[in-house]
Amino acid sequence: MIITVSGPHGTGKSTYAAQLADALRIRHVSAGAVFRRIAKEKKISLEELGEKALEDPSIDKLVDQRTIAEADKGNVVIDGQLAGWILKDRSDLRIYLTAPEDIRLERIAKRDKVGLREARAQTEQRESVQRERYLRHYGFQVEDRSIYHLILDTSLGSIEDTAKVLVSAAAMVRRAKKSQRKSTKP
Repeated sequence: MIITVSGPHGTGKSTYAAQLADALRIRHVSAGAVFRRIAKEKKISLEELGEKALEDPSIDKLVDQRTIAEADKGNVVIDGQLAGWILKDRSDLRIYLTAPEDIRLERIAKRDKVGLREARAQTEQRESVQRERYLRHYGFQVEDRSIYHLILDTSLGSIEDTAKVLVSAAAMVRRAKKSQRKSTKP
């Protein structure tokens, strides 16, 4: 089972991916964590690494390679803005999370321990560079949701209720996969 969780910053990708993985008893891998680790190794901010990645596609390709390698091991929930796109031919369930901008910014400010104004400035800069980067290096617009099986606004309910919806969807896909395997056995 391979599940991807994508969406803009502050929608809860990592939070929900971890809960899904836990509920399904499979691994969780965060492409965003890989990107953050690279920024830390280079001793630069996420914004600076994003700017570098705009000019140097090898940075995203490194994250992609690690993401694909994890997916190829199977039984994993992978979160990341590009996870759905990178793994669209390998994944069993592609989830896209969304939330209104004001809620996303509040979450980011709290997570990063910065003021709302700083969270807005950083997020707008990161998302602007990412849109350009993804179009330039991959040829698609990150806002294109056409590849996703499930699109969910994480502001509609509590973390627990939202997680239940996602776990239920994943369980449905898991049952369908098992049923397909049984029907194809000789």
